[in-house]
Amino acid sequence: MSLNLAFSIAKSGLLGTQRALAQVAQNITNADTPGYTRKVATATSVTVEGQPLGIKLGEARRSVDGALVAERDQRAADVAAAMVRERLLTSIEAVHGSTDSGNSLGDTIAALQSSLISLQATPGDTGLQRNAAEAAYDVATRFNEIAEAIGDARQQAQDGVLSEVETINAALREITQLTNSIKADMVRGLPVGDLADQRDLALTKLSESLPVQALHQADGGLILITKGGLALPMLASGDALSTSLASMGPDAYYGAGGSIPGVTLGGVDVTSQLTGGRLGEYLTLRDATLPRYQAELDVAASQLASRFSAQGLALFTDASGAVPDTSLGYAAAGSGQIGFANVIRLASAVAANPALLRDGTHAVADTPGGPTAFTPNPANGPSGFTTLIERLVKYSLGDSARDGSYWAPIPSSGLGPDGSLSSPFIPGRSVGSYASTLTATQSADRAAATTAKERASALRDGLDARLQAESGVDPDAEMAALIQLQNAYAANARVMNATQEMWAALQGIAS
Repeated sequence: MSLNLAFSIAKSGLLGTQRALAQVAQNITNADTPGYTRKVATATSVTVEGQPLGIKLGEARRSVDGALVAERDQRAADVAAAMVRERLLTSIEAVHGSTDSGNSLGDTIAALQSSLISLQATPGDTGLQRNAAEAAYDVATRFNEIAEAIGDARQQAQDGVLSEVETINAALREITQLTNSIKADMVRGLPVGDLADQRDLALTKLSESLPVQALHQADGGLILITKGGLALPMLASGDALSTSLASMGPDAYYGAGGSIPGVTLGGVDVTSQLTGGRLGEYLTLRDATLPRYQAELDVAASQLASRFSAQGLALFTDASGAVPDTSLGYAAAGSGQIGFANVIRLASAVAANPALLRDGTHAVADTPGGPTAFTPNPANGPSGFTTLIERLVKYSLGDSARDGSYWAPIPSSGLGPDGSLSSPFIPGRSVGSYASTLTATQSADRAAATTAKERASALRDGLDARLQAESGVDPDAEMAALIQLQNAYAANARVMNATQEMWAALQGIAS
């Protein structure tokens, strides 16, 4: 081997080692940088006809399992969705109260029943009459409070939709700009590992809002597909998705004839294709879960008011004094059930004259299969009149309209402002049991969200650990590689020094 060749080989080795040292230093410096993956400077030996000519420096490469990254992002999306669901449902659960504390909706209805039983023993006692009226007032107040909490949560869901659309648009612009830079650098033959790290991090953030499948192209490009099969456009500027503000009243709904706007892409409604992540969860809460909660609460309030009125006492009404018509479907025009839980109140006549709890507010005609006939106690009637109170305790708060005839089943389908929703439980026949069931079911939804969050978090954390082990920076391993490279650098330097000394010696002999 000639001295020139030896010098050239040592020089290429020295340059390669310098580049590798720089890469190791960069890895160590960015060990705690979010999204950064370990890069390895590549070098290949160059030979011609079996004769070594040194090494050729290649691009610093990262080793990343794309399938592992995609799975981790999906679990991160699941965590984000569960956190949204848990947060909004927790606020409703808190207002519902618990049976242990005795302040749930079912408990207040049971307290009303107890006050009526007490009044039944001494119907002329004005103090007991006031107690019963106050118990009824407490029932109406609980309905109002829970309905308000559901409405607030639903408005938060709608506001969350707007916020997530903005977040998604910003993420798409960032991903597009990074993709354009990657494609340009690939054309110029420049390393793109760091840009790819940044793009993966942006994709992770996007997936928390809206999970996507990223299809990588040979030229560095991307195709983004949602779980619903929607291809998202890559826009360096402007917005891909759009929606608008809306107020979440009990009668608001998304769909044909509804007042809630959808999310559009290029003027086309794509709401149904936006599933998963925070956006998908906000849409589910806004359009299904919370309208169902509202409807179940409205049904309970409507049934309670209707069953009292059917026995001869308009105890619960809206502000105008009207009682819902439960013979009609929940969403039927004129039923008065939508949003009734928000406005239910102790009837003003009873509030002004609690003695009506004993005497009644109106006559009732005998209805086959329904309540029997009832005539109110006249103003000069007996103070010990118990007919109405017996009807209220036994029938209004029981499961039968009269002896041998059950009330019509409390509806579990045809719910929601558009009548498209159904309860996930079989309603009991009495209003009290129905109220207890809806409280337990809605509270269980929050518990299920917490469980889902914990499960998804564990999976995400496990995948994060695997990804870190495979692609992250291990400072100890990098330090060991640094020592090896320093030794290699020193070896190449000694070869170059020896070659220079031999050249000097040869020149001395020649002179």
